[in-house]
Amino acid sequence: MRPLREWQIRGYDQGGAFRPFGDDLEQELGADLGRIKGTGPKERITQDDVKAHVKKLLTTVPVRKPNRQDFVQVHPDPSYRLTPAAIIEVKDDREVYLVTPNLAPGLVGEFSTVTLFTTINRQGTLHLWPVKLPAADGRLNEWHRSAAEAAERAMRKWVRVTASMSLGAYEIFEASGDLPEPVWPDFSFQEILRIAFRERIVDRADHPLVQRLQGIV
Repeated sequence: MRPLREWQIRGYDQGGAFRPFGDDLEQELGADLGRIKGTGPKERITQDDVKAHVKKLLTTVPVRKPNRQDFVQVHPDPSYRLTPAAIIEVKDDREVYLVTPNLAPGLVGEFSTVTLFTTINRQGTLHLWPVKLPAADGRLNEWHRSAAEAAERAMRKWVRVTASMSLGAYEIFEASGDLPEPVWPDFSFQEILRIAFRERIVDRADHPLVQRLQGIV
């Protein structure tokens, strides 16, 4: 990685024109360049040095299937998934709730049983991918089976998943190029779960969603 030059640090290109990416790298990234030890030639600060100094905050983790345009990978570590997990999808609000095991028996018929996979796309955006598990009678339709297969393949390869109505299942495409491995953010799975669901963890009988489903509110 080439070292950052003064004109790059101060937000100007080599000809003196203003760069549109931010008027000051220190302000843009929240990094104090005076406290960063450079690893470039003559101890110059590189872009990698700045990125290593600044920890990217994780404030939002969507709970959804991958976008059809995205190549994604699934975290291969079993500790980065939750199975079985009970979730309730409120389609009108486009929100997903996580039901704790102690509340699930009282909400039978309201939730789906899934595996929550930690997933990342090429841009480094995390999300939790809910893949439905077989029903109590063991039945698993082709949509759910193909989604589970895609998640399994995504632990080893970059894959793209698209719905095919004519097939009645998801089509799975593996990236043909030699793409670099994902860089997983340094967060525990419990932290990711907390950020993903926040107040949408149904853990008590008087939770607003429970009261809504019971017609109390």
